[in-house]
Amino acid sequence: MSVLATEPVLETGREATAPRLDADAPLLEALRRRDPSAAERLVARFGDRAYRLASGITGNAADAEEVVQDAFWNVIRKIDTFRGDSAFRSWIYRIVSNAAYQKRRGPANRRAELSLDAVLPLFHEDGRHGEPIADWSPAVDDPSRRIELRLALTAAMADLPADYQAVVLLHDVEGLSNGEVAETLGISVGNAKTRVHRARLFLRKRLAEAIAA
Repeated sequence: MSVLATEPVLETGREATAPRLDADAPLLEALRRRDPSAAERLVARFGDRAYRLASGITGNAADAEEVVQDAFWNVIRKIDTFRGDSAFRSWIYRIVSNAAYQKRRGPANRRAELSLDAVLPLFHEDGRHGEPIADWSPAVDDPSRRIELRLALTAAMADLPADYQAVVLLHDVEGLSNGEVAETLGISVGNAKTRVHRARLFLRKRLAEAIAA
């Protein structure tokens, strides 16, 4: 079970079992018709989600805003190239993530990132944890500690490498399936699963450390 799905400091989606085209069909058709209200509807439906993804990848609010603006312009301009081979939302997220990674690769935006291997929990050869990890789940029911958990989770998310932030946001927050995540980011399904698993381990460890402090 996802660390993000088991505690309430973030709203999370559920694992999608199939592309969900119906919910976005009216917006898609409006964009194709060049409906004057389509751009506003696109921003209303995907603006916050796209910003979260762009912000997680770029690590910069101003860059994220620029990325979303450019990405949505490309969605509108290239809407006729969408053939329905994937979910419409996956296509949008792919455009946003590509723009965000492009922005991040610029010399002014390169930043040192931690090595996930250096901070992940230790395991024995049989798969058991090599070091005790505090159980932070009871703190979820304590209103006085929820803000603390939220802050710890926000800080931990910020420390994740961009590739891992992206999979957590897409899978655990937006509810994309592993297959949709893989398609959106241009990686294999196995790679997507691995990144989700490793990111969750890291977040669980950080939350445990915060509670134990």
